[in-house]
Amino acid sequence: MRRLPRPHLRSLALLGLVAVIGGGLAIAVPLLASGSTNAKTGSFYDSGASLDLHPAAGNFKPDDTKLASCGENPRCYEQAFGNLAYYDGPTSTLKLYMQTMQTNSTVESDCHRIAHTIGSAALAHFHGNVSEAFALGTSACWSGYYHGILERSFAKASTPAKFREIARSVCASHSLQSNTWLLYQCVHGLGHGLMIQSGYNLPFSLKICHQLQTSWDQISCTGGVFMENFAAGVTSVYGVKSPYVKDSDLLYPCDAVAKRDKLYCYLMVTSRILEANGYDWKATAQTCARAEAGWKATCFQSFGRDADGNSRQKPQKVLQLCRIAGAWERECVIGAAKDMTANYANGKVASTFCNIVRPGQRAYCFWGVGQILGSLHTDLAGRTQACAELTRRYARVCARGANGLSL
Repeated sequence: MRRLPRPHLRSLALLGLVAVIGGGLAIAVPLLASGSTNAKTGSFYDSGASLDLHPAAGNFKPDDTKLASCGENPRCYEQAFGNLAYYDGPTSTLKLYMQTMQTNSTVESDCHRIAHTIGSAALAHFHGNVSEAFALGTSACWSGYYHGILERSFAKASTPAKFREIARSVCASHSLQSNTWLLYQCVHGLGHGLMIQSGYNLPFSLKICHQLQTSWDQISCTGGVFMENFAAGVTSVYGVKSPYVKDSDLLYPCDAVAKRDKLYCYLMVTSRILEANGYDWKATAQTCARAEAGWKATCFQSFGRDADGNSRQKPQKVLQLCRIAGAWERECVIGAAKDMTANYANGKVASTFCNIVRPGQRAYCFWGVGQILGSLHTDLAGRTQACAELTRRYARVCARGANGLSL
C-alpha cells in the first residue's frame, strides 16, 4: 500500500474523551484514565526549564505564490491557499480547498497542514480575532483549519507569564464555550501553538496546559502538545526536530511523562512509531504490546486512528490493518471508528465500518461512534436522533456513548 505523506499531522478530535452531561454543557472526561501507578514527575518536567522561543513561529506572511504553480509541491499549496485566505477570507478558500482535495492527490495527502495554513492566514485576515475566524471554519481533514488558527496565537508571547495569560484567555469567548466540538478544537490547538512558539519545549508546554482552568481543558491541551511533538519527530514543517523523541525508545516520551499526561501521548504515539519504522504495521503492533501496563489498549486505539488515516477512511482497508493488532483488534476498531466520525463530523462512514467488523466488536464500535457524536450535539434529543439515523440495532449503545455512559 502506498504510504501517504505524514498522515499523523491531524486532529484526534475528541478520540480519547467521552462526552457527559453537566451544568447544561457537554463536558468530557478521560475514556481510558487508568495507567501506570508510578507517575514520573521529576527530571522529565524539570528538563524544560529554559525557554528558547522558535523564530519561525509568527503570523502568516502572504506572498505571490499561486495554486497553478504548485505541481506536486505540498509546501507550495500551503502558501498558495494561505494567500487566498489572507486576501479573500476563509469561506471561499475553504470551499475551493475541499473541491481541490477531491481531484489533487498532493493536496489530499497534505490536507491537514494546508488547512492549518488556511487557518493561520484567516486569523491574520481577521486581525487576530480568534472567535471570528473560528465561526467561519470547517472540520475538514481532521479540523486542521482550527488548529492553524491556534498554533499562531502565541506569536506575541515571550515569557512564561504571557504564555499562561494567552492560554487561559484565547478560548474563553461565549461562542466557543457553548460548543463542545469547537471548544475542543480551540484548546487542542493551544497545545500546537505552545509547542511551536516555545521551540518544541515539551515540558514547558505541558506545564502551561496544566495551568488552564479545568481538567478537561488541561487534558485536551496536552493532545495538541503531543501531536505537534510527534509531527516534529523527524523534522517539522518549521525546520525543527523535537528533542523529545528517541530512536532507541519509540514509546518515548509516553513512558516518561506523569500519569496525567499519558492518555493523549499514547493516543498519538503510533504516528511516531510508524514514521520511525517505515510504516511496518506488524512491528508497530509489537511495540504497542510492549507499552506500560494499563496503556496498551490506548496505544492500540492510536494504532486504529493511524490505520484510518493511512487508509483515508476506507472501511475494508482499515479492517485489514486492525486485524494485524491481534488480541487488541477491538481497540484498533474503536480508535478507527472515532477517527472516521471526527474527520467527517458525522458517523455515516464510521457506521459502515462498524457493520463489517466482527460481530462481537460491533456494539463497542458504535459506542465509540456515539462518544464523538456526543460532542457534536448539545442536547439529549439531538444525540439520540444522531445515533438512530445511523443504526437501528445499536442505536441505544451509540446513545450511551453519546451521553457519557458505559457500554
